[in-house]
Amino acid sequence: MGRESESGLPIEPVYGPQALEGFDPGEALGAPGEFPYTRGVYPTMYTGRPWTMRQYAGFATATESNQRYHQLIEAGTTGLSVAFDLPTQMGYDSDAAMAHGEVGKVGVAIDSVEDMRALFDGIPLDKVSTSMTINAPAAVLLLLYQLVAEEQGVAPSQLTGTIQNDILKEYIARGTYIFPPAPSLRLVSDTFRYCRDEVPRWNTISISGYHMAEAGATPAQEIAFTLANAKEYVRAALDSGLGVDDFAPRLSFFFVARTSLLEEVAKFRAARRIWAHAMRDEFGAKDPKSQMLRFHTQTAGVQLTAQQPEVNLIRVSIQALAAVLGGTQSLHTNSYDEAIALPTEKAARLAVRTQQVLAHETDLTATVDPFAGSYAVESMTDDVEAAAHELMDKVEERGGAVAAIEQGFQKTEIERSAYQTSRQIEAEERIVVGVNAYRTEADERYEPMRVDPAIEAAQAERLARLRAERDGDEVRRRLYDLRKAAGGTDNVLYPLREALRARATVGEVCDALREVWGMYVPPDAR
Repeated sequence: MGRESESGLPIEPVYGPQALEGFDPGEALGAPGEFPYTRGVYPTMYTGRPWTMRQYAGFATATESNQRYHQLIEAGTTGLSVAFDLPTQMGYDSDAAMAHGEVGKVGVAIDSVEDMRALFDGIPLDKVSTSMTINAPAAVLLLLYQLVAEEQGVAPSQLTGTIQNDILKEYIARGTYIFPPAPSLRLVSDTFRYCRDEVPRWNTISISGYHMAEAGATPAQEIAFTLANAKEYVRAALDSGLGVDDFAPRLSFFFVARTSLLEEVAKFRAARRIWAHAMRDEFGAKDPKSQMLRFHTQTAGVQLTAQQPEVNLIRVSIQALAAVLGGTQSLHTNSYDEAIALPTEKAARLAVRTQQVLAHETDLTATVDPFAGSYAVESMTDDVEAAAHELMDKVEERGGAVAAIEQGFQKTEIERSAYQTSRQIEAEERIVVGVNAYRTEADERYEPMRVDPAIEAAQAERLARLRAERDGDEVRRRLYDLRKAAGGTDNVLYPLREALRARATVGEVCDALREVWGMYVPPDAR
């Protein structure tokens, strides 16, 4: 039964073209939950239940991050998103020389199964959906999560969540790569196969445009380069012998939501349409779930300002509104103080409250796809789709995403857009409130949250104790098995899991793979 408006008038669950005289939607628009999913991937969308409310969090030690997770769950989040520190993202232990000064700074430090156990202490992994923003060592962190779940008595088949596992965008925009593209894609394909057989409800990849947008990509560039990368992953999986409908239903995506609300809504609609046609017409996917573009959204961190940080509350609200109107499946809202430092507990709670207000105090969840049929949005959707197709064609002309990356195409295009935006802000052609207009004499004093640098020494002590207590001979045997699999054709996740079970560290297993696969050096650094 539909809801009523404040005036007592009916709100229909779905509005269709019959309300617009002479309007013919054709296949391009269709109905919610039907190909090409322009209007959303599910027939009922938020009228059935709201999107998953996630908060991206992680800092310092696993114990401190665990406390924040419990606070967020108490505040009403329905899914956790784990931020890892740079050493973990790059496959280094906290006591490695390369890790010095970065331990626990931009995320939580995870060195072993013991840290992962502490991270999820008291959190039932069969009840919570967990997203992990990790790429080059994504398989490592997934396996650590599985091992902790097993300790809780939770079967792998019960686990739900996502690993980002999107290595191609690291070569384009972010830089936390370890191995060259070929073995990196092999590791992604092995993860697809492993999860199909062992962790069937897990989303094996979250193909990300967010970080390209943070680097300066336009909305059209964001979806074009993301979907071009996605096609490369599909081809790699097919080349490994998987059938398209064996893995494609577990593919997911990750996009940004900017303050340009109308174009963002159009972007999400265009992305669903492009992907549906690519999967059906190019790759022959038969399962409707293979054709659906399901995505997580994060509000735009790059648009937050250190000046007048409270204004970021308004920015984040608009960005979150764009994501919801665009049909996201889950959402993270940035905290207003993130342009200054790690979010405080109060700021993180306010970010959760932003989503809760949208879900419970507005009528957004009363009807599916409220913007459908809007002249402006439908026209902008067509325009963004056409611009994205043009860029995707240019990627294909260069031999696909990997070849285009090696030629620097995507990176150059994004850098050009970033420069254009910067120039417009400096020339005051683009207004940023509090930065180049409406400035105040002095912002109010703000006390940021800071990470204690002593955690680096504490993590090193934990590692020393771990290495002293574990069975060193077993660890060496397991690492030998891992190197052997990496040098052959066997799925590396099985020996990798057993090495981690024997309490090998994240750095040790990544070093074993580095020995076999080498490390990626970008063309402009050779």
